[in-house]
Amino acid sequence: MTRRIAARRSPIHGNGVFALVDIPKGVELIEYRGKLLTMAQADRKYANTSDSGHTFLFTLNEKYVLDANSEGNIARWINHSCVPNCKAFIHENEDGDPRKDRVIIESLRALKPGEELTYDYGIVLEERLTPRLKAIWACRCGARDCTGTLLKPKRAPRAKKPVAKASARKG
Repeated sequence: MTRRIAARRSPIHGNGVFALVDIPKGVELIEYRGKLLTMAQADRKYANTSDSGHTFLFTLNEKYVLDANSEGNIARWINHSCVPNCKAFIHENEDGDPRKDRVIIESLRALKPGEELTYDYGIVLEERLTPRLKAIWACRCGARDCTGTLLKPKRAPRAKKPVAKASARKG
């Protein structure tokens, strides 16, 4: 089987993941892997690290986070973009076990060889989004409509409704 993607240095930030071949729209490219942590474990392990501007944590569901710092794969090197060409989808376990939910990165459009894979991290921090934090979490995607930050505004609490199967949030 021919490899479709590979990690290498990125013009966006540090390392990135790039298409090696033509990839059609809607292709599952890679699973985001990492050590499974509870939210409480992640909070203890990474307390007061929002000042780093760097994370390999991916929110899996209300109970668990994937920590790609440990047991991660090259999906952790996929960079953020305000105009992404991929999306991270949460695939809920059929038996309802939240420990077995998975994150799959899928192409949103056709990709050409050499094109860097990106998705919107959608990072939401608990603290107030100050200019200092926005600068720490600065976006380097270079898109014409770049928001300038990887951070998203906090969402107001809404009425409870079924969990969307095609939503994801890194952070």
